[in-house]
Amino acid sequence: MTLNINEWGVFPLSAVFSEIEAGKVSQAYQLEEGHDIPYVGAKKDNNGVMAWCAYNSELVSRGNCVVLICDGQGSVGFANYMESDFLGTVNLMLCYNRNHMNKYVGLFLATILSQERIKYSFGRKWKTHLKDTTIKLPQTPAGTPDWDLMEEYIKSLNYKPLTTANRVGCGWRTLSVAKWKECKISDLFNIYTGGDLILSEIDDGDYPIASNSSSNNNIAFYSSFIPNRKLFDHTCSISIADRGAFKAFVQPKDFYIGTRAKGLECKDKDVSTASLLFIVTVINQQSFKFSYGYNCCAHLNDMVIKLPIKSDGSIDYSFMESYIKSLPYGDRI
Repeated sequence: MTLNINEWGVFPLSAVFSEIEAGKVSQAYQLEEGHDIPYVGAKKDNNGVMAWCAYNSELVSRGNCVVLICDGQGSVGFANYMESDFLGTVNLMLCYNRNHMNKYVGLFLATILSQERIKYSFGRKWKTHLKDTTIKLPQTPAGTPDWDLMEEYIKSLNYKPLTTANRVGCGWRTLSVAKWKECKISDLFNIYTGGDLILSEIDDGDYPIASNSSSNNNIAFYSSFIPNRKLFDHTCSISIADRGAFKAFVQPKDFYIGTRAKGLECKDKDVSTASLLFIVTVINQQSFKFSYGYNCCAHLNDMVIKLPIKSDGSIDYSFMESYIKSLPYGDRI
């Protein structure tokens, strides 16, 4: 199915959504730890989910809505679709349409609304200008939004649903973190710091180059082989954006590192991809310690994380691998 944007109409948000309301969570301390409901904030990745919390009937927002990120450096202007109920921050505007909204229409609208992000930055918040926002959408001959076309277009996109043989609630569900061992990053990995790359001097190719981006799996661009530059073996290495953003990633291919990034090469070369995913998840729990004014780059060697250990006190990579592979979709790794 093709889309002829030239035939689309321009609609104010008031004609697209019957209800627009703010999220209800003003402070994160209002929430209790749990596994009942997602906490959604001003975050474009992971569909905006910041954490999972205990259910709170006073703060819950209804699902089946488009979530507009109206504030927050780096994410303002993005939109997500939330299918189920959630806890949303006050920096979000939640857009409903009781008569026409479903997950297909919601995904279409979220995609269109995310194109508005170029108009906004940290200094120009979306909420201030929300009532004036207009978007182009498919329209019927009567001049109303063509909800059926939006739904059919999303359904027509080619994709193969992911399947998993692992069931929720089975396998390695319990983690006895209290029994884990504190480890310095420098005891586990050899740490390398990226240097400047002049893009005009690099040919396009198949090798990913990790940067300081926290999106797109940390990859800024792809290059050909670069002489005299370390190529990291993806089977035993991870990349970290360490300035501006802090986030660790497992890479699916051998990679280089660029500016404001680090490459961590595991000292145990028998580590598996599943174990690396476990370690990366633990490392990323440290991200709250760093902001643009306090970077990780000078502190990574001394960073301490906790990991499972064997009875002899050594790192239990086998447990980490088994745990990751037991999770839903872990059998797809």
